Amino acid sequence: MTLLSQELRLFLRARLSVIAVILLTALTTASVIAGLAEIDRQRAAIAAIAPAQAEDIGAVADWIDAKKDAGSAGYYSFHPTWDPPSRLAFAALGMRDVSPYILRVRALGLEAQIYDGDTFNPELALPGRFDFAFVLVFLAPLFVIALFHDLVSGEREAGRLRMLQALPGGGLSFWLRRSGLRLGLLWAALALPFLIAAMVSGVAPLTMLAVLGLAFVYLLFWVLVCGLTSRLRWSSVANAATLAAAWLILVLIFPTLANVLVNRAIPVDQGAEIALAQRERVNRAWDIPREETMRRFYAGHPEWADSPPLPQAFHYKWYFAFHQVGDESVADQVHGYRSGLEKRDATARALGWVLPSVGVQALMTRLAETDLEAQLAYQDRIRAFHRDLRQFYYGYLFRDRPFGKADFAKAPRFEPVADTRNPTP
Repeated sequence: MTLLSQELRLFLRARLSVIAVILLTALTTASVIAGLAEIDRQRAAIAAIAPAQAEDIGAVADWIDAKKDAGSAGYYSFHPTWDPPSRLAFAALGMRDVSPYILRVRALGLEAQIYDGDTFNPELALPGRFDFAFVLVFLAPLFVIALFHDLVSGEREAGRLRMLQALPGGGLSFWLRRSGLRLGLLWAALALPFLIAAMVSGVAPLTMLAVLGLAFVYLLFWVLVCGLTSRLRWSSVANAATLAAAWLILVLIFPTLANVLVNRAIPVDQGAEIALAQRERVNRAWDIPREETMRRFYAGHPEWADSPPLPQAFHYKWYFAFHQVGDESVADQVHGYRSGLEKRDATARALGWVLPSVGVQALMTRLAETDLEAQLAYQDRIRAFHRDLRQFYYGYLFRDRPFGKADFAKAPRFEPVADTRNPTP
């Protein structure tokens, strides 16, 4: 214990090393504050859904009640869906920074609604937002390099290396003690701000331990890289340049190249192309006989086949039918798009075993439930809710039942993932 406290006193005399630890603490603190602020903003937006929805539906209901037209009710009524952030989302915002977490849908064609704003560019979004995961993956290795590049070479250049190794408690135990102290201080600079933010956010203890363990292992990896470099017996300047190049390659260049190669090896069309294809099929329905559309619709949905024939005038059940037929016509494209995204994601996760920066980022977003898997799960909940909406309005449209103000309260309500700390409109 005396030797460790002596090491701590020596460390505190190294002004640049102390400044490095303080700076990492400040950056980590700023990152968790920024993450918490963003999540609070998202939760506030979700909490504002309920009053806005009530006002919107109230205005539509007053107008619809005069005509009792279910088609108009389905056409003009927007129904909100939302993806509440997990308690750890502040630490790794992931895809919540580039994908919608609130989407208002109608009982019309769903694919165009889901993919209409799909302009996600994985190359531009690769580094991510400034959050705890960003500081851990991209910045923390630089502080390891700053504290460890001259750990051995600095003593050699000062002429103290042989003396230190000859002292009692010298040798391997000496370097382990000195390295362990610096590693511990860097880990504490990351851990303390994160722990405070995690407790404020209500993160489960096991999840906190998982993040702290992940941070420690990642820092340890970079300490080992520094240790291997020191065995080359180069100067401190050469060590720093080599380690900076290693950081550039392992954290920036290789992950970016891997991302480009994965995207080329597994080509995936943009979701906007699905929205365009769905719209083209919907627009084509205006140019073909209505009976052809209804035959295709009834073939896939025989439960509505006994609906009264279409009148000569416009009827909303034909309009809703060709929207559903439009969705079903792009089902293979949707499946291929999703399958391609999942293959890309699986390949990227596999690369995490080779590139630690990729692996840590993937694990952080998985723990925070902000990765592609979470985004696709949200889309699945939207699709299930949209099916319920369609069935609800079809019960009025295909049975020619009147739809009044009281019927708006009977419409299905979206149910997000349960989380007692998240607002539920």
